[in-house]
Amino acid sequence: MRRPCPSEQEAEPPTTPPNNLLPSLPDDVALNCIARIPRCHHPTLSLVSKPLRTLLSTPHFFTTRCLLNCTQPLLYLTLRTRASSLQWFTLQRTVPSLLLAPLPPIPSPAVGSAYAVLGSTIYVLGGSINDVPSPHVWLLDCRFHRWLRGPTMRVAREFAAAGVIGGKIYVLGGCVADTWARSANWAEVLDPDVGRWERVASPSEVREKWMHASAVVGDRVYAMADRGGIAYEPHSGSWESVGGELDLGWRGRACVVEGILYCYDYLGKIKGFDVGRGVWEELKGLEKGLPRFLCGATMADLGGKLCVVWECQGNGKETEIWCAEIGVKKNPDGELWGQLGWFGQVLSVPKGSSVVHCSSVAL
Repeated sequence: MRRPCPSEQEAEPPTTPPNNLLPSLPDDVALNCIARIPRCHHPTLSLVSKPLRTLLSTPHFFTTRCLLNCTQPLLYLTLRTRASSLQWFTLQRTVPSLLLAPLPPIPSPAVGSAYAVLGSTIYVLGGSINDVPSPHVWLLDCRFHRWLRGPTMRVAREFAAAGVIGGKIYVLGGCVADTWARSANWAEVLDPDVGRWERVASPSEVREKWMHASAVVGDRVYAMADRGGIAYEPHSGSWESVGGELDLGWRGRACVVEGILYCYDYLGKIKGFDVGRGVWEELKGLEKGLPRFLCGATMADLGGKLCVVWECQGNGKETEIWCAEIGVKKNPDGELWGQLGWFGQVLSVPKGSSVVHCSSVAL
């Protein structure tokens, strides 16, 4: 499903593009040309003139890129250091190098937040602060890398599941259903256009507290709990338990690319789950290109490519963060096949740091 174009009223910068963008061209024609330039060239483009530099920081520019279908996926990564601080980065793909550039820190860092991406915004949902679950929501506007306060959830949550379907954000679990309010609001939905959370009816037998993984496949939110996984379909309002095959094979922070759920197995190999067929398959073709992820990996759908982020032991005082982009498809025999695009080290952090989450946003 195509992500919605960001609204031009979501941010404060002026929405009218500056005059004289390009000599001898009307501004609307110039904007149509400039919006098609790949993001890796934007830093250089901003040095050409003040009008161009101003244009690159307006909502109108990002909306035009979206309408022209010229957006490009951008990876966002969250790391936690041994000092328990939460750091945010974005992957800059400047030819020929790749590096993680730091972003402003979230105003109120929490442990065990859930994450959802809608349009050009990353939603950070709940989490615990000083061991107290929070109902607060923070929004990262990825166009301008600014943090905004979002609508507060009806109940406080930590380690919840979240997913986006039909332009709405669903959050499940992360709270003990020991009161009427927590039972009634164990699941909630946010329509960003309305700006408030509403309860989602849920049967008592699905109300597990801890959710250690979640993903959207088709029109369902899948959430893996401590004692089995569940699936919720908003259109029909139905809940059901997931099959044992998916439940037993899902490890770590997975992602969905072209309808296939990818994660790693206990041998450190990448595998994919076809929900329609109900089976796991190894992603072949990567035997000599990547290490085995015995210590885990975090995955994201990077514009139809599988992006894998993992930690490696560096020198005695550092941990290395590595990243890879993999093209995935089925070969003529119906097997899942991966083709390694690029990979390499993108950051060095203090020893003991770990990857918390990664997301892809189209800008």
